Amino acid sequence: MMQIETVCPAHALAQLDALTNVLEGCVADGASVGFTDIRDRAVMTRFWQSKIASLAGGENHLLVARVEGAIVATVMVGFSAMPNGRHRAEIAKLLVHPAARRQGIARRLMQQAEQLAAAHGKTLLVLDTRSGDVATSLYLSLGWHIAGSIPGYAISTTGELEATTVMFKPLETSAPLGE
Repeated sequence: MMQIETVCPAHALAQLDALTNVLEGCVADGASVGFTDIRDRAVMTRFWQSKIASLAGGENHLLVARVEGAIVATVMVGFSAMPNGRHRAEIAKLLVHPAARRQGIARRLMQQAEQLAAAHGKTLLVLDTRSGDVATSLYLSLGWHIAGSIPGYAISTTGELEATTVMFKPLETSAPLGE
């Protein structure tokens, strides 16, 4: 049975190895999530350490999916700190370990992330994903829209320059803005 939870900083730090395992599995499978060297686990661990530190301030929220108690997937919801962007949130690091894919986990995480953002009064979500990636069809099926594409945006794990697609989704919310 799958469980989704929002993780507090202390709990996330205790789960640092599990979070790094998910990221490492996704990068090894060719995911375009910012990392190009699948052998550099230390860089991936430092990434999670910096993200965990940002949880305490409330600018980022980390959701994880667990199957039989083990973390198998993540998504981050980042709130804009700038006054002109307090109505929006960014979705990042939707990661599902390759061994846990095709079970609806990414869909459930995205739905929870959207609910979290709406509960905090956010009215717009944004994200970017590798152009042509299978995740695009998931986002489109959840009501996201394509804003455009940026060619040569990121270097892949194979060293190629790849385009990214920028997407957005307006949210309905009853919470006050700027919360």
